[in-house]
Amino acid sequence: MTAGTSAPDSVYDVILIGGGIMSATLGAFLKLLQPEWTIGLYGRLDAVAMESSNAWHNAGTGHSALCELNYTPEAANGSIDITKAISVNEAFQVSRQFWSYLVETGCIASPRDFIRPIPHMSFVWGASNVDYLRRRYDALAGHPLFAGMQYSTDTTQLARWMPLVMEDRASGTPLAATYSESGTDVNFGALTRLLVKFLSSGPGFDLYLRHEIEDLKPYDGGWNVSVRDKVSNNTSTVKGRFLFIGAGGGALPLLQKTGIPESKGVGGFPVSGQFLRCTNPDVVARHHAKVYGKASVGAPPMSVPHLDTRVIDNQQGLLFGPYAGFSTKFLKHGSVWDLPASVNSSNLGPMLAAARDNVPLTKYLIQQVFQSNNDRIAALREFVPTARAEDWELIIADQRVQIIKKDEKHGGVLQFGTEVVTDAGGTVAALLGASPGASTAAPIMLSVLQKCFPQYLAQWTPKLKEIVPSFGAKLTECPELCVRIREHTTQVLQLAG
Repeated sequence: MTAGTSAPDSVYDVILIGGGIMSATLGAFLKLLQPEWTIGLYGRLDAVAMESSNAWHNAGTGHSALCELNYTPEAANGSIDITKAISVNEAFQVSRQFWSYLVETGCIASPRDFIRPIPHMSFVWGASNVDYLRRRYDALAGHPLFAGMQYSTDTTQLARWMPLVMEDRASGTPLAATYSESGTDVNFGALTRLLVKFLSSGPGFDLYLRHEIEDLKPYDGGWNVSVRDKVSNNTSTVKGRFLFIGAGGGALPLLQKTGIPESKGVGGFPVSGQFLRCTNPDVVARHHAKVYGKASVGAPPMSVPHLDTRVIDNQQGLLFGPYAGFSTKFLKHGSVWDLPASVNSSNLGPMLAAARDNVPLTKYLIQQVFQSNNDRIAALREFVPTARAEDWELIIADQRVQIIKKDEKHGGVLQFGTEVVTDAGGTVAALLGASPGASTAAPIMLSVLQKCFPQYLAQWTPKLKEIVPSFGAKLTECPELCVRIREHTTQVLQLAG
């Protein structure tokens, strides 16, 4: 392991760009599958996990659709579509299996270093929302992935589940909540560092921090990567037989540098995030759950309001938000020129079309940008009626870049979620998009392995089934396997209440 300058003409089997959870997860998979392969990881900043994977830059929910209402939309006929919820939950179960394997084999010493049991709740008010939540509960409760979910409209029960939220709440408004004891809080920053530590524990891995990727050029069988050492300002070239671009918001410009046909027509729309963080330990101690509400009209999915208990460095914390903002940066530590520099002849049309079709989102962001601290506290008081402004501070989270893609019908569409873009030969893969992101890093990286290394799958499958016992199967189609895996990962990750 090194943080120094790349040796000229170094050749790696795999080059990982970006020091976050995605690169670390793919690196860990490959180390387990092909321990003799050489891997170089390049990060722009002084340490890993300083952008989207930073613990204070996200809610650490462990997205499993237990509480996130945007994963269960209401259809025109009044039915609740749980397709996305099942897909997200199953993906998180894959991540839990991967992490459990790392704990069981000693690659990670203790699960408490990155994951804790925290109840997940959905909370709504108003007759129509209460009716929606009841129908959502009815649709989910019988599914094995959502076993144990509870529903209540009883204010006494709600006060037991979330005393801070119910204290001094005005009577007369219908209220409802669901409660899932199997929820988690995940410190993705800590997990990233643990995975990089595992990668560094043996030969064949080099970590290069404070290194900027200047250019990417294909060569026969791989990629020439031009890298600038930000400390010495020296530039060198390294070769990689396979290239993974997992640089969060910075992935789009790097994908464009590859020049692959699959990068054409792809644009990005950045959305910045802010949270209120509680500074009063007495208030923090009175809340122990992740409580999610319904998003405002026009709000992007990652802006669903939530009051979140966090456990970071063994200290309990409390966040509320997020509040959206707008910046032309693609990374928190990026440049204001990121957005304009990403616009080219192939994606200008799709980006203009997406802007035309997303006027509510534009209005929402304008409102968020110009809101005052009083406005933010007013939103907080919908969840915590007794909130005092002096007990909360505003913190800036990270930048998320939503994908804009060419579309024959609309010209261009703004997509929410994550997507892996690969070239035809499987020599490069780039991860674009945002939520649920980190929570589904393991299944996303399994898809990278399947797309880019098909020639190895037969050889790897026995090991992959050892790492992820459900590999090749769908938990939704195997109820007994689903129950067995949930019980096992709950035990290994110490998630029993």
